[in-house]
Amino acid sequence: MTYKKTQDAIDKLTPEQYHITQESGTEAPFSGALNDNKQVGIYVDIVSGEPLFASSDKYDSGCGWPSFTKPLISEHVTEHEDNSLGRQRVEVRSKDGDSHLGHVFTDGPEDRGGLRYCINSASLRFIAREDMDAEGYGAFIDQVEDI
Repeated sequence: MTYKKTQDAIDKLTPEQYHITQESGTEAPFSGALNDNKQVGIYVDIVSGEPLFASSDKYDSGCGWPSFTKPLISEHVTEHEDNSLGRQRVEVRSKDGDSHLGHVFTDGPEDRGGLRYCINSASLRFIAREDMDAEGYGAFIDQVEDI
């Protein structure tokens, strides 16, 4: 499957999704639709459709945004220096969609690698396991498991 940013995909974004993914915005904590999602499946870039995170790597960090211990495919998530708030952080973006996703921190669960990918719900689309094959993500079914 090919993943890419298209004008059609950009035109379909809500104002909040556009602000977050295209202008590096941030949704208010605890406001995102996917923060409390506990379904089994994968999270893909709202713009390009590239698979980013698995439900089996999602955890409740208490920070107010969906948190993951690692990307589904590390090559689909790029890291960039971000000093926008007067402190150094690491921004994460989708590789092919170039969507701003959020940030990665080193305060995640030690037993799962120590990383916390703090991601905006508005940058993601959730695909439930039972829909993955029909939506072209069948190759990733074995990477999601019951939570």
